Amino acid sequence: MKIAFNKTDDITIKDRLRKKIAVAGRNELADIVIRNGKIVDVFNGEIIHSDVALVDGVIAGIGHYDGKKIIDAEGRYVCPSFIDGHVHIESSMVTPKEFAKVLLLHGVTAAVADPHEIANVCGIDGIKYMLNESRDLPFDFYFMLPSCVPSVPFEHSGEELNKDDLEPFLNHPNVLGLAEVMDYPAVLNGEESITDKIMAARKANAKIDGHGAGLNCYGINVYRTAGISTDHECVSVNEAKERIQRGMYVMIREGTAAKNLDGLIDVVTPYNSRRCIFVTDDKHVDELVRDGSVDNNIRLAIKKGLPPITAIQMASLNTAECFGLHTKGAVAPGYDADLLLLDDLKTVKVHSVFKNGRIIVENGILKENCFKSNEISLSSGVKDTLHLPKLSLRDFRIPLKGKSAHVIGIIPNSILTEHLIEDVEAENGFFKASVERDQLKIAVIERHKLRGCIGLGIVKGFKIKCGAIASTVAHDSHNLIIVGTNDSDMIFAAQELEKLHGGITVVRNGEVLASLPLPVAGLISEFGFDEVVHQLEKLNEAVHSIGASSFFNPFLTLSFLALPVVPELKITDDGLFDVKAFKHIEVSAG
Repeated sequence: MKIAFNKTDDITIKDRLRKKIAVAGRNELADIVIRNGKIVDVFNGEIIHSDVALVDGVIAGIGHYDGKKIIDAEGRYVCPSFIDGHVHIESSMVTPKEFAKVLLLHGVTAAVADPHEIANVCGIDGIKYMLNESRDLPFDFYFMLPSCVPSVPFEHSGEELNKDDLEPFLNHPNVLGLAEVMDYPAVLNGEESITDKIMAARKANAKIDGHGAGLNCYGINVYRTAGISTDHECVSVNEAKERIQRGMYVMIREGTAAKNLDGLIDVVTPYNSRRCIFVTDDKHVDELVRDGSVDNNIRLAIKKGLPPITAIQMASLNTAECFGLHTKGAVAPGYDADLLLLDDLKTVKVHSVFKNGRIIVENGILKENCFKSNEISLSSGVKDTLHLPKLSLRDFRIPLKGKSAHVIGIIPNSILTEHLIEDVEAENGFFKASVERDQLKIAVIERHKLRGCIGLGIVKGFKIKCGAIASTVAHDSHNLIIVGTNDSDMIFAAQELEKLHGGITVVRNGEVLASLPLPVAGLISEFGFDEVVHQLEKLNEAVHSIGASSFFNPFLTLSFLALPVVPELKITDDGLFDVKAFKHIEVSAG
């Protein structure tokens, strides 16, 4: 996009440039000088003992400087702030403003977000909401445009976005490109819908993210030839190497449901580390508060033996270069003064955060005056999005032709599932949930257009002994998803969420144990992050009181059981879906 300056703007820019040059040459005082710090040099992989001079929110020099204000780093490490290279803000269940507050406390000052979730519910209105709510914050939100709304033609989302819907957003200064392309068969077969979007992004010289779950090396060849340059779905070192060999950036993910760092970090070598970056993808706000964002990835990588400077580089410079953010990711002249003071390089404990040269976090505390107190302005397009048919016990019957059935097998801390075939209990020819066998009923109910679609299946791994849990967070179409031990509680849970206009709930014997309202698209709370964390704690207590496994997050795991682009067996509002065969199948295996 061309930016036109008038004469006054041009003069102002020249004056500012002259000022920066004068400070760099030590002919004028810097606005701020950070002294007595150990600079993390992400270019050479070294530590520099020097001053850092800041002016107009930019780094003007490294060396010996004087300034109007001197900040004593007291021997702390000065490093670039961190960037999350791929995240769905909606998965935190808080607004962009509240999300930024949490990440700043963990040294993250920028994120590349995919508003895929809210776009599947609200379409263009969802994208506009994210862009509007991320403005005027001391945080840099960049966006990739959702490429697959709906993700596949095997489920019903709230909206459908084509090339003409997305193309105008490519001119937005905070839009970097096209988000994770997940419909591999459509790319392989050259289907017009996805090819048009890819061509529009390439024409705009924009970035294109991938979603290569389960793809072999030839599938990666297809993606790279199409211009797709990243992937966050690797689960093994070999998969990561294949992607790097073909010129991709590998996104090493550590989210709430998908924790892949342990299995991937060994791929990083001195030769290929510059092609690796850290991401969270999907992470609940309580885990963000407790464990952090990509700063947690850095700590885990260091524990696994990765040199600290390499880990920091992967969370800063590498991500910036991957997305063409040329003034981000380093402590060097000409780069934005987005900096951290770290107490040490092992725990990556954040003492101070600078955003554009301004201290936002000091001594681990977020400054109160750095955020405006503006209220959320909801457009009609992102509220009142939950519309359910009248439900009866008959709607939840699963007919069986024999004793065996196809069962979704949960893999803890992974969005992958197993395709199990097991003997199950039946009553009058219909499946009967079994707590003893840990075989529970799962349902997905279309909630956007009152289409009346209800998909049913059997799931193993939740360990629930009674009651039901339900959520309107169900990737990617975000229909209503419920798992339970009995049909009555499953219906009661759905009715509770209808009252709340979306959210998450845990019920037992017709009683609500805990709920979190998510009125914005059925995905996002209107509360501050601390209140959402409090309500999530209540939900966690409730779900464990009915016996749910404590080895993984049951809510986020449930939400990914509806994602029909990640192997092996998933559930949509049209029924049980075999991802490898890429088709719906009957529950009964008789």
